[in-house]
Amino acid sequence: MYIAQKLKKENIAEYLLYMWQTEDLIRACHLNADELKKNYTDRFQVSDEQKRAIEQWYEQLIRMMREEGVQEKGHLQINKNVILTLTDLHLRLLRSEKFPDYTAAYYKALPRIVDIRNRGDHKDLSELENCFDALYGVMMLRLQKKPLSEGTQQAANDIAGLLRLLSAYYHQEQKGTLNID
Repeated sequence: MYIAQKLKKENIAEYLLYMWQTEDLIRACHLNADELKKNYTDRFQVSDEQKRAIEQWYEQLIRMMREEGVQEKGHLQINKNVILTLTDLHLRLLRSEKFPDYTAAYYKALPRIVDIRNRGDHKDLSELENCFDALYGVMMLRLQKKPLSEGTQQAANDIAGLLRLLSAYYHQEQKGTLNID
């Protein structure tokens, strides 16, 4: 919970990846708050008050996952909304002539994005969601200590560069300091 709050303020792309990982963690614990507590949150070195707040946050996410029917796969609406917001910003940045750095990062990543879309079974997803899927997959491979090919590493770097810029522009927009038009 505290990590999510911090990431949401500092790096929206990392926040989204964290939230996807949280959804998978909840699924791994069978959407069972007691199992999650026993296998995960009991290890936190925080005050009783903080621990209870964290447990309540996870319980709320579990409820939401059940209500939204994403117990086995998919993402919570709150996370889908982040993708929608970022997609809107992404398209506005690309339409503007004021952000050549963003356009350059996009065109650098575009061959990787096209390749990912062509290989995957999620062609109906937005380009950005495909980007996040790719980075999430790389993150899972790293957690499993599996090797990455040079091509996969380069694709991850290019996509991460694009999302890093998008995240920075998102936070500027949240502060009211981004002038796209």
